[in-house]
Amino acid sequence: MNEPAKNDMTTDLALLVVLAVLWGASYTFIKIGVETIPPVTFIAARTLIAGGILFAILRWRGLAMPGDAASWRRFAFQACLNSVIPFTLIAAAERSVDAGLATILNATSPIFTFLLTALITRHEPVTVRKLIGVGAGIAGICLIIGTQALGGLGHELWAQLAIVAATICYAGAAIFGRGFKGLDPMLPAAGSMLCGAVILVPLSLVFDQPWTLAPSTASILALLGLSVFSTALAFVIYFRLIHTLGSVGTTSQAYLRVPIGVGIGALFLGESLGSMAWLGMGFVVAGVAAMTISVRKPAFAR
Repeated sequence: MNEPAKNDMTTDLALLVVLAVLWGASYTFIKIGVETIPPVTFIAARTLIAGGILFAILRWRGLAMPGDAASWRRFAFQACLNSVIPFTLIAAAERSVDAGLATILNATSPIFTFLLTALITRHEPVTVRKLIGVGAGIAGICLIIGTQALGGLGHELWAQLAIVAATICYAGAAIFGRGFKGLDPMLPAAGSMLCGAVILVPLSLVFDQPWTLAPSTASILALLGLSVFSTALAFVIYFRLIHTLGSVGTTSQAYLRVPIGVGIGALFLGESLGSMAWLGMGFVVAGVAAMTISVRKPAFAR
């Protein structure tokens, strides 16, 4: 591997870790936020703030949003897959599900992305390395969760199924997001967030009447942290990695997100970690490495 390619790989892996941290923290932000802010209003504000920040940065950079209807239809569809539906489902679910368990359930996104890719789109090769990466990631997740954590899986079943449904949406979004190749990564990020706000804000006004709410300071700060860091910044990184690592490689950060998200939940919310967490983290890191390296070496595909 030549030096520029090696540097690109290092940058992509570093961004993958940053994305895992930003999205790992999002579950704790959501858990705190929905304590006093209804889910639809919370996510409407999240998309509106993040979209506004991204749009302002685009204008500062001298970039303009596309003016054609076709691009905005694609942004709206991406918004449904990547924000409107999954964000709202997860926010609603976290009113009864721990942030750590939400992180773990949502970490199955690479599996669904891999299956959708292999069975439907077939735009990326199914390699032995990727299969090993999937297996290592699943093994790591199982070790991190532990049997005691799984003991409560039957409770709050609908909330947990909602998180799984959100995960499937993320898998579809990762594949559909490839269609924005050639655009500056901030354009689809801003466009999808703004479209999400257009969809969710009216629903918030009708159903939650946000002017009647009295959110806590903690919930407001969680909303700001979620919007600025775990949404605006994270989506810029996400769309870049979709084009460099591919859909399966990008969603593989979900494996790394598990120990990060569970750890943040334990630190700030007092949630407990499984006894095999450290061993599981080793499998998780190995799974991420296997899946991302395979994307950079398509010549080994069979």
